[in-house]
Amino acid sequence: MKSPTPEELAESEVATSAAPETNGRQAAVTALLLLAGIVVLAFARPRLAGTIGVLVAIIAMIMLHELGHFVMAKRAGMKVTEFFLGFGPRLWSIRKGETEYGVKAIPAGGYVRIIGMSNLDVVDPADEERTYRAKPYRHRLGVAVAGSTMHFLIATLLLFTVYAAVGIPSARPVIEQIVPDSPAQHSDFRVGDRIVAVNGMAVKSWEDIPRYVQAHGEAQLVFTVIHKGTNERQDVTLRPRAETVDGKQVPRVGIGPQQFLQTKPIPSAFSTTVTEMPKFMWQTIKALGGIFSPNGISNYGHLLSGKGGDNNNRLLSPVGAARVAGQAVDNGWGSVLMFLFAINIFVGIFNMVPLLPLDGGHVAIATYEKIASKVKKRRVQVDVQRLMPITAAVLAVLVVMGLSALYLDIFRPVSGP
Repeated sequence: MKSPTPEELAESEVATSAAPETNGRQAAVTALLLLAGIVVLAFARPRLAGTIGVLVAIIAMIMLHELGHFVMAKRAGMKVTEFFLGFGPRLWSIRKGETEYGVKAIPAGGYVRIIGMSNLDVVDPADEERTYRAKPYRHRLGVAVAGSTMHFLIATLLLFTVYAAVGIPSARPVIEQIVPDSPAQHSDFRVGDRIVAVNGMAVKSWEDIPRYVQAHGEAQLVFTVIHKGTNERQDVTLRPRAETVDGKQVPRVGIGPQQFLQTKPIPSAFSTTVTEMPKFMWQTIKALGGIFSPNGISNYGHLLSGKGGDNNNRLLSPVGAARVAGQAVDNGWGSVLMFLFAINIFVGIFNMVPLLPLDGGHVAIATYEKIASKVKKRRVQVDVQRLMPITAAVLAVLVVMGLSALYLDIFRPVSGP
C-alpha cells in the first residue's frame, strides 16, 4: 500500500490523458502476444514454460495480495488512486472512475495507492474524510491485514488441493529398490516383494519396517514376503548392517519402498488442512526468526565469505525462486503446489512483522493509535516522520538481505523442493 505525493498525482494526471480505449487495445494486444508466446514455448520448451508458469503464478499471488487491500479500501470508502502491477516506467494504464489501473515495466510486485496513509501525506481537504488515516480503527485494520489474509486463503486452497486431488508422497511396504552390496542384495529379496511381517509382527505400512529394524539394531531378522506375480510366501532371513547417518550408527537393510501419491476424501482433506495450517505457520515463524537471529545473520556471513554455513536457511532472490520453481516443475504438480504454498505462508507472515514499510507496521500504528486515544480520551495520531529512521533501517536490511540472496543464488544456489 502506498499514498501519493502531490507530484505523483500530477504525474498520474499527465500519464492518463490518453484515451482509455487506446490503452485498452494496447493491453489486449500485449496480453494476446504474451499468451501466444507461452503457448509456443510450452510445445518447444515444456520445462521452461512450466517455470515461467510458476513465476506468473507468483506474480498473480502478489496481485491478489494487492486486490485484498483494494477491495477492503473501497468497502471502507477510502479513495484509491492507483492499482498497478510492477514498478518503474509505465507500460500502459487506463483510468476508470477515480482509480488508474495499469502495468509497469518491472513485474516484481505490485501496489495499491490509497490517499492519506499517514500524517505526512498531503491531501486535498475535500478528500480528507476519505483518507486511510481518517477512517475508524476497524477499517484501517481490515485494509492492513487484507494482503496477508489473501496469502493465507491461497495457501489454504493450495494445501487442500494437494491433499484432495494431487496427493502426498507415501510409501507402500513393497520393495522398489535394492541397494548394491547391502544385506538385502545378499538375501532372497526381489524387487516387487511385498513385506507382510517382520519376526512375525504384521507390517501395515512402510514406516513399520525402519522403525522395527532400528529398534532391534543388528540382530538377525526374519522378513515374511509375498513375491510379485506368483503370490508365493517366503521367509527371508538377514542381519542389518550399521551405517553412519548424521554422525550416528543406524542399522540398515538396504531396500527402498514403492512410492505413490496418496489422496484423501474431501472431508478428510479439509479437516487435515485446517489442523495442519497452524503447524506450517508456526514452523515458518520459527524459520523466519532463525534467519534474522544472531545465528542466522552469522550464517549469512559464513555463506557470503565461503566459510560454510547452512545454504538452505536463508532468503531466496527472484533468481533463486526461478531455479527452485524449475526444479519443482521437474518433480511434478505436488512439488509446484507446495512451493507456491510455502511462498504464500512466508510472505503472509513476513508481511505482518510490525515495522514499516510492511503492512504489519500499519497494523501496529493503527492499534497504538486506538489504545492511546482511549487512554488519553482524545484522538491520537502517530507522527510517522519520527519513525522514518526505523523505516529506513528496515529497508536497508531488506536491501542487503536481497542483494546477498541474489549473490548466493548465482554462486551457491539452494537445492530444490
